[in-house]
Amino acid sequence: MSQHSSLKSASKIREKRNVLKRFERIDLLRQRGKWKDGDRALGLPKTKSE
Repeated sequence: MSQHSSLKSASKIREKRNVLKRFERIDLLRQRGKWKDGDRALGLPKTKSE
């Protein structure tokens, strides 16, 4: 029996995601210089993935 195409393992899926997780957004803001240690992680500004 073959496996349905939507059930591929996560390591094989390499598409660009539209939604970032909170820690990914913080990392991106750090790279852009818009995040300081001690800032709140709630209510983050919108970011576009690279």
